[in-house]
Amino acid sequence: MAAKWLLKSDPEHYSFSDLVSDGKTVWDGISNNLALKHLRNVRRGDLVLVYHTGDERAVVGLAEALSDPYPDPQQKDARLVVIDLRAKEKLGWPLTLDEIKKSSALKNFELVRLPRLSVMPVTDTQWNTLLAMAAKKSS
Repeated sequence: MAAKWLLKSDPEHYSFSDLVSDGKTVWDGISNNLALKHLRNVRRGDLVLVYHTGDERAVVGLAEALSDPYPDPQQKDARLVVIDLRAKEKLGWPLTLDEIKKSSALKNFELVRLPRLSVMPVTDTQWNTLLAMAAKKSS
């Protein structure tokens, strides 16, 4: 069974719309030790929530890992890894951090507990809760 993750992106640098337009991308630029630890555990076929940081602060789309992690070809540090990522679908309506924080089911979600972390695991329960919240918003 595929693992599930949340990856953060600054939409001014690279947005989910850019990912949709490009079809796929190399997800790079991760340097935080805990975020790198999580990124090293991503596997081909894993599912990903894409979260926009900055003023937006919202989950905006779904993606899929196309590769296992591999050394960042743009860096000389073997610790720094990247994955290939492709867009699956845009959420019908962005799910904001404020809405996520209001859900008691998500109080232990790393997005709430460690808001600066750029790569984090998402449990099946958290994933299902987030998608249900997004679906409810768009209906």
